[in-house]
Amino acid sequence: MIEKGQKINDRYEIIKSIGEGGMANVYLAYDTILDRRVAIKVLRGDLSNDEKFVRRFQREALSASSLSHPNIVEMYDVGEDHGIYYIVMEYIEGKTLKQLIKKRGALTLSEAIDIMLQITDGISQAHDSYIIHRDLKPQNIMIKEDGTIKITDFGIAMALNSTQLTQTNSVMGSVHYLPPEQASGKGSTIRSDIYSMGILFYELLTGSLPFKGDNAVEIALKQMRDEIPSIRKKNPTIPQSVENVVLKATAKNPKNRYSDSKEMHADLLTVLNDDRINEEKYVFKYPEHEIDENTKMMSVVKKKTDEKLQEEKKEKEENQEIEEAQNYLEEDKIVRKTNKVIWVLASIFTLIAVALVSIFFIYPYLTKVPDVTVPNVANLTVIEAEEKLKNAGFAVGLETMKEANAEVEKGHVIRTDPQEGRTIKKGSTITLYESLGEEIYEIEDYTGSNYIAIKTLLEEVHGLVVEIEKKDVDLTEDYDEQEIIDQSVKPGTILAKGDTITLYIPNIVEGYPDMVEGGWTIEDVDAFCTKYKLDLKIDYEETLQYPEGTIISQSRSPKTPIVSGATFKIVVAKVPEIITSPSPSPSPSVSPEEETKE
Repeated sequence: MIEKGQKINDRYEIIKSIGEGGMANVYLAYDTILDRRVAIKVLRGDLSNDEKFVRRFQREALSASSLSHPNIVEMYDVGEDHGIYYIVMEYIEGKTLKQLIKKRGALTLSEAIDIMLQITDGISQAHDSYIIHRDLKPQNIMIKEDGTIKITDFGIAMALNSTQLTQTNSVMGSVHYLPPEQASGKGSTIRSDIYSMGILFYELLTGSLPFKGDNAVEIALKQMRDEIPSIRKKNPTIPQSVENVVLKATAKNPKNRYSDSKEMHADLLTVLNDDRINEEKYVFKYPEHEIDENTKMMSVVKKKTDEKLQEEKKEKEENQEIEEAQNYLEEDKIVRKTNKVIWVLASIFTLIAVALVSIFFIYPYLTKVPDVTVPNVANLTVIEAEEKLKNAGFAVGLETMKEANAEVEKGHVIRTDPQEGRTIKKGSTITLYESLGEEIYEIEDYTGSNYIAIKTLLEEVHGLVVEIEKKDVDLTEDYDEQEIIDQSVKPGTILAKGDTITLYIPNIVEGYPDMVEGGWTIEDVDAFCTKYKLDLKIDYEETLQYPEGTIISQSRSPKTPIVSGATFKIVVAKVPEIITSPSPSPSPSVSPEEETKE
């Protein structure tokens, strides 16, 4: 049991426990050599007795420590101290993605895509270094206050391949993100991480997991056989292009997934482009549940071979009898039969020649479809455009695509697909784009709302240009840093697509704490000044009013904004030294005789 104040490797001093799991416990510790806070992960005692597991843990954790990427938690050290196996890593102040999802549920579309772009970028770095994470889940991903993503648990995740599905609670918890090939006991590849990222993207968009069950085995079976539920059925506002990313990443057959994390990252970069929003639903190229057809075919071939051998044996015996009978036939019968065969073959060859001539020369001429130019139907009503296109020999799509357009009257045609002037086959289907007129939107009162959610709504749904600015606020009041406190356009104002609105959020400047009333120690103040890069000056005042070491005053008032590089002074109580006065020396004794002489 690791306790507060305990030192590991005579260097890392444990401050407190910050997390427990089935594989390891995580502690906040102080690196006494490099003077910094670190997170130290200690392998649980029951696993530290497995020599094979420990060797794999050390080897692969050391491999992961070579990774250097803004979205991967940096590993500093791996070692063992009196049977305690540990990994020292960068300490991240923030929360896990799992905590964020539990608190907020489904995230906004832009938030989810931004998070996945960071994750795929970080995992690409790992894959380039031939490292597979194998345990990607929101519990292993930290999110800082500024939105930066940090992927953790590379050392532990790499070692999970040597354990059984039910060996630890940690592995059991990962089954919701477990690729089908791992669930069925096959080896992992970089496409296994792709699957886990697809499940993670699904959870960010919906706030829930796609597969649930009463136990790990039931969930694992669903991972192998069940189709992933449709995101668009849960939220129809999510574009098909976004659902396609999830479908491609979570394909049961690894051949149908992205080839690597870079391909998934590139797809996410363009997923909200106008030309992709209404793309077709992703169709798998390979069967999702492949069977071992070779084994099945070999069984069938063997069975048929045995049957054929029996038939050939029987046929051989019959042919032998026929051959003996034919030896008695007369020569003229044999000659007549030969001539008849030649005549039949000649007739067949003649018919084949005629058919080939018809196929190559006559049939194409009879079945040729003429090319027709697509007419211009812009600014016509939908009914007028359909009539004109049908008269030209084209079919018209049952549904029209609707778009906002300030230049074309509502209900009239903007353009066609294929566009006018194109020469295509007669009978081809033409899609009409119908104008909704100028798109307008009535502004509401957004104060108190989260600016990220409102910005996404106004930009992606209504086409407005949203600018974010910080505004000074009264520091005595409690504001959330993402809260809208004012807006440039009053509620009720009508804006058109492309217009601009400015949303104001609080300019929260962190201020000095009250160290006197807060009971701070000199060590606390020193750590505070180190964090904010302040020049600390300490004066001591002799007093009996306060215990020695008590902070009795500070040079900057509480809530005063902190400026890096400034000088900060504190006055610390010091018990005065008590000086004892020396006793007066006794007068030398004088005898009565000497006194008389005097």
